[in-house]
Amino acid sequence: MSLNEDNESVTVEWIENGDNKGKEYVYIVLESMYALNPDMAPGEQSIKSLEILPPHIHKPQKRQKVMQRLRNLCEHPAKGHLSHPLAAWKKSNCVKEVEKLQEKRERRRLQQQELREKRAQEADVTIPNYEIMYMIRDFRASLDYRPLTTADLIKERRICVCVRKRPLNKRELSLKDLDVITIPSKDVVMVHEPKQKVDLTRYLENQTFRFDYAFDDSTTNEMVYRFTARPLVETIFERGMATCFAYGQTGSGKTHTMGGDFSGKNQDCSKGIYALAAQDVFLMLKKPNYKKLDLQVYATFFEIYSGKVFDLLNHKAKLRVLEDGKQQVQVVGLHEHEVKCTEDVLKLIKVGNSYRMSGQTSANAHSSRSHAVFQIILQRKGKMHGKFSLIDLAGNERGADTISSNKQTRLEGAEINKSLLALKIATISPGMISCENTLNTLRYANRVKELTVDLGAVDGRPNIHAVDQLNMMEVQWGVGCCFQNDDIKLLCEQSEEEISPQLFTFHEAVSQLVEMEEQVLEDHRAVFQESIRWLEDEKVLLEMTEEVDYDVDSYATQLEHILNQKIEILTGLRDEVKLFCSALQEEEQASKQINPKRSRAV
Repeated sequence: MSLNEDNESVTVEWIENGDNKGKEYVYIVLESMYALNPDMAPGEQSIKSLEILPPHIHKPQKRQKVMQRLRNLCEHPAKGHLSHPLAAWKKSNCVKEVEKLQEKRERRRLQQQELREKRAQEADVTIPNYEIMYMIRDFRASLDYRPLTTADLIKERRICVCVRKRPLNKRELSLKDLDVITIPSKDVVMVHEPKQKVDLTRYLENQTFRFDYAFDDSTTNEMVYRFTARPLVETIFERGMATCFAYGQTGSGKTHTMGGDFSGKNQDCSKGIYALAAQDVFLMLKKPNYKKLDLQVYATFFEIYSGKVFDLLNHKAKLRVLEDGKQQVQVVGLHEHEVKCTEDVLKLIKVGNSYRMSGQTSANAHSSRSHAVFQIILQRKGKMHGKFSLIDLAGNERGADTISSNKQTRLEGAEINKSLLALKIATISPGMISCENTLNTLRYANRVKELTVDLGAVDGRPNIHAVDQLNMMEVQWGVGCCFQNDDIKLLCEQSEEEISPQLFTFHEAVSQLVEMEEQVLEDHRAVFQESIRWLEDEKVLLEMTEEVDYDVDSYATQLEHILNQKIEILTGLRDEVKLFCSALQEEEQASKQINPKRSRAV
């Protein structure tokens, strides 16, 4: 039994059926305690019987006196009773364990408080997200790193999808942005997406993706080329067709990977995949088994901008893409330049890059707004032997990032995203401010092969789930929904945060607008050519009237025929222009109604 002076209570413990039990009595009456425990009463006091004291004993004055007497009894027990359990009382094991737990809890609290104070002293207060930084650092400390090395074998694959992470750039470092991308192994990419709960508690959602290869920020262009494009060079010597795409957000390193290192605004084209592939092509030409084929090397460089094709090596001449009798797509009017060495290839690349379209968007100040296609073609006796297409795609910013008041920028963004239907090398930005775009790139790249993540490959808890978004879209849009354009369907399923009827309506309007634009331009050219013929016919009629005895009836009939032709053709063109203007207004309204679903990333 023990006395608690704080709440004026007595705690009693006893053994019952071999178990330790206890109970706490509040406002205990001294006489009642003596009645239950006669041996504890002072020698001069004897308790005859157990009596329940009347209610008035609970008055404050009485209670204080009783508690004082009980306190004195516990502190100064009567003589002759030193062997009583009160004097020799020991704590039970249960109480001891509870006290140990309390002590451990207090020690943990003190340690956590000291750790927080230490981190607060060490942390740079100018970093706005230092808490997230420590979360990422602690998570990375638990990982087992096994990065890709040159000693790893190159596996043969018909389709190879890899992801390359770049270092933080100067702008991100100046903003003290955090690196939220981790590549723990040669084929796994982890994104630490900051989230915020309803109670404003911040936490990390670690999302994991698996690809054929994953390159960290220390990887060079030569190593990327070794595992990606280099195995494809031999393909074109075996009468094959190979393609290498660079896909990702603007500024994520696509042009750096394909074109070469940058030093300020100057680019060293000799260290890009374009030049590395050309070097291997000319080296393989010297091999005996290929040298006897007497192959010639040609190069082309063109861009696809807003649904139109331009020749970058012929002063941006507009080209037409048609289908021949063998149902093969041909770029009509594209100039093929013969190259004898790698230096010739580098010169063509520099000329083409100087003509490439670039512009400013709300997402990036300087953005490549076109897809650049560089092709290395092998010909034998005037016929194509093999072709290697190296493609630097335009930035794949989320649709919400390119929506602005500028109509041209909206049309560019819609056409860029709609045309990104294949990839090879996906490039990602490591900064936290680019987290949504990075996830968008990884999700889209993951759909090419949909590789699963081995849960034992890395420590941690990967957040992987396979969802058939096409089926989800059919449920959302209605069973049996028919899309007029598969490109738009793929675009809508590109990111689960952006699937919305408004976004689909916008891209459908843009698709119709581009088709109508082509039709209006083609009809306008036809009217222009017809107008030249009309002028020649009218000139003949006027010359006929200068004769003295010209046929007035013939003149009137021919003039009426010309005027009827003009009215019919010009009226048709006017109606097309009216429809085109209506389509422009619909696109304007659709762009204002876009309300994409955003994630809760902080």
